[in-house]
Amino acid sequence: MTTTRTPQEGFAVPTVTLNNGVEIPQLGFGVFQVPDDETAAAVTSALETGYRSIDTAAIYGNETGVGRALAASGLPREELFVTTKLWNADQGYDATLRAFDTSLAKLGLDYADLYLIHWPTPARDLYRESWRALERLADEGRVRAAGVSNFQPGHLARLMDGAKLVPAVNQVELHPGLQQAELRALHAGLGIATEAWSPLAQGAVLDDHVIGELAARYGKSPAQVVLRWHLQLGTVVIPKSVTPARIRENFEVFDFALTDEEMSAVASLDRGLRTGPHPDELN
Repeated sequence: MTTTRTPQEGFAVPTVTLNNGVEIPQLGFGVFQVPDDETAAAVTSALETGYRSIDTAAIYGNETGVGRALAASGLPREELFVTTKLWNADQGYDATLRAFDTSLAKLGLDYADLYLIHWPTPARDLYRESWRALERLADEGRVRAAGVSNFQPGHLARLMDGAKLVPAVNQVELHPGLQQAELRALHAGLGIATEAWSPLAQGAVLDDHVIGELAARYGKSPAQVVLRWHLQLGTVVIPKSVTPARIRENFEVFDFALTDEEMSAVASLDRGLRTGPHPDELN
């Protein structure tokens, strides 16, 4: 893991090196559920704060807003890391290639840094075909890294049977209430980076007394404690907010560290809490 400094903040933002050598900022900015007409302002605020990784998806309906903010930022393209995702209805080889072209046009970009299959939708059984399309996009340099989202161990095994590429990333629901230890161990063995969506469990873990005690101890917010836990766990994390003050607060997590004992205390909070669908059941 290396670090890069953003001139605006002076914070050292860690980067995780993916299995193809590409580096992804460990702390990024997500735009799930942000309306397109509010997205440009939120992303602009994030970029001004110092975020350089932006995570969107076709189904979010806000790739155009992300693209407007990126274009207006004046930041060099190589300083940005942009992720988008293939929606379920667009799975299949040819449909994936068309969907990617559509996403790239909305973003106003020549390439994506990371492209993910959003859900395995196992009953449809098209994710292997979709993955062949992502392998082609990677071969052509139109995506710098290819990955998946919400894939369970069985989905990963089936995807990689005969595949040319191992996914660089698996983006899954992950927070103190759902720590995914088995999946994270599998990722580590395969060289897949773990990325956390819903890293704060939509606020459901912020009232926990362990989190509250740590927040008081460090003079931080509960959200900052949870994001710090993610960083020390080694996951890539993409908190979402549309409030400039909260966007900045979520970024200010590099000036303290949890002890091993405190990390263990947070580990005790795992309770199988899902805020989203189970990947085996969403089709």
